[in-house]
Amino acid sequence: MKEAEALHVLADSLDARFSSAVESILATERRVVISGLGKSGHVGKKMAATLAATGTPSFFIHASEAAHGDLGMLETGDLLIVISNSGFTQELRPLVAHAKSIDIKIVAIVSKLESPLAQSADLVLQLPAMEEACPVKMAPTTSTTMTLALGDALAISVMRRRGVGREAMAKWHPGGSLGNRFSPIGDIIDRRRPLPLVALDAPLRDAIFEMTAVAKGAVGVIGENGELVGVITDGDLRRNFHLIHTGRACDIMSKAPKTILSSAIADDAVKMMTDARVTVLFVMDSERPTNTIGLLHIHDLGHLL
Repeated sequence: MKEAEALHVLADSLDARFSSAVESILATERRVVISGLGKSGHVGKKMAATLAATGTPSFFIHASEAAHGDLGMLETGDLLIVISNSGFTQELRPLVAHAKSIDIKIVAIVSKLESPLAQSADLVLQLPAMEEACPVKMAPTTSTTMTLALGDALAISVMRRRGVGREAMAKWHPGGSLGNRFSPIGDIIDRRRPLPLVALDAPLRDAIFEMTAVAKGAVGVIGENGELVGVITDGDLRRNFHLIHTGRACDIMSKAPKTILSSAIADDAVKMMTDARVTVLFVMDSERPTNTIGLLHIHDLGHLL
């Protein structure tokens, strides 16, 4: 596995220049602009997208298109990161020359320090000299894998330095699986369905009826003031089957049921269920924390597991 070996070599080769690149990104007044050609360009697009998704305004500019008018995308105050394994890609030269003419700092990701790109850059992140993984040692494979990992390392390092947390990530990723993870619990539960609730002195048969009607595998037990004081699961009923005809809810309930606020996010619910080894959480109104408004089952979060 040449690519796996190359990633270890790359990690060991990182030095103060990597830290300087992180500082350069943090100090950028405007945008981080990524460029490259061919497979390096594809990696550059991903790098720009990852930076943007983690709090650093960034976009990709195609090296060939740059020489046909797209140089106007660059402005003083930007940072230019140029990717080229060899560093001899001729199509990059107009872009590099224009960036230097308007005092844009250039970071080169390149394997050959003697190349024109490395010589023109203000900072060089050198890729270790490793064989490509393809049978004829030519197709960009090992080199692009290292570049991809290096781009991720830069983005995550900058993200940590900026202190980007889950709130910001939720704001930037409202769609897809990430958006689902950050969805408020109040948006996931079906408030139209009746809650499985019984009183403290309710016969166990009532608890069975409520549990069966809602099919969530649990029923809540409420006190005189309507507050949630316990929970009965189907496991509790099986363990206490001998009390089915004579028992009351208070006889077999577990006190202090696990609850979660409606404003909490789905990710929090998954962690809470996993840590507590439970399959249901009662959902409490964020504005009135003593008011039970829903029941969340682990199956409601199946897309996150």
